[in-house]
Amino acid sequence: MKVMVVDDSALYRKTIADVLAEDPAIEVVGSAPNGRIAMMKIPELQPDMLTLDMEMPEMDGIATLRELTRKHPRIKSVVFSAHTEKGAELTLDALKLGAVDFVTKPSGGQSIELSMRKMREELLPKLQALTRNRQAQMPRRQPLANHSGTGLQKRSMQKLLPRDVIAIGVSTGGPPTLHKLFSQFPRELKQAVLIVQHMPPIFTKKLAEQLDKVGRMPVHEARAGEPVRPGHAYIAPGDYHMEVAERNGVKAIHLHQKPPENFCRPAVDVLFRSVAKSYGERAIGVILTGMGEDGMRGMQVMKEAGIPIIAQDAETSVVWGMPGAVVQAGLADEVVPIEKVYQTISEFII
Repeated sequence: MKVMVVDDSALYRKTIADVLAEDPAIEVVGSAPNGRIAMMKIPELQPDMLTLDMEMPEMDGIATLRELTRKHPRIKSVVFSAHTEKGAELTLDALKLGAVDFVTKPSGGQSIELSMRKMREELLPKLQALTRNRQAQMPRRQPLANHSGTGLQKRSMQKLLPRDVIAIGVSTGGPPTLHKLFSQFPRELKQAVLIVQHMPPIFTKKLAEQLDKVGRMPVHEARAGEPVRPGHAYIAPGDYHMEVAERNGVKAIHLHQKPPENFCRPAVDVLFRSVAKSYGERAIGVILTGMGEDGMRGMQVMKEAGIPIIAQDAETSVVWGMPGAVVQAGLADEVVPIEKVYQTISEFII
């Protein structure tokens, strides 16, 4: 993968380039101090990917993404964001404009060593996953291991029940994917929706506010102890695992900070296990775009509880890691493009 580094700080340009150079599958083909110069260099350098700072002089990250979408739609971007409310809002806007993922930028007071470690731990794995994903695309609705027959035949073997909750796990590429899914939901949706999206604090709150504006149902960042209500959506807050717990006969949100699972907090596996325990067959599990395998073990528990499992396909996933792991484990009842996820959910509900 050929990468151009776009940042107004010469120090960060060098730091990012040095970290990316550690992977022989990634070639840093050039750099630019702002979006205007980056756009001028693209025809010559032909990058596959930009790392893009959001706040730059002359042409900032948002303006650059708009130009990139118009002139070079094949080129993808990972954006750098400040860990602030403004940074979170800009990042979510960038993801809606086509950026595939983001990394929170190290604070200015950190040493070069700490900055490089953060880049090595956060940026490098994301670019590596995006590189692998280009080689791992699979045809839509590929036959699944341990499952045979058409989707209609599989659904005929699956119990059609009233379902109380839709549990969703998602990571890389999640915000625009969730926007697409929420636009499919009917306004009179009877199920509660529980979501784990891998994001830090502040970002999950801003994502909930954006999804709430879609207008299909009330959406907010989950609060400890609140009841899980039909027709409402709850997003796990950054740095907190989210579970469902029974209290006085009422299912309620339980948040905690036990150790990360799959290097994540919140973790999809934690939510999925609790949904299987609390709801049994009266739930549906959905796994969407994301790197890694978070959610796969939780879906094994869901499968044992008789819960239908829907995975996003490779073609419409930004990274087919999380859904791919579920499919390859033979757990998915349906593998569908994001445009058909709610239609498929509805086919498992009376």
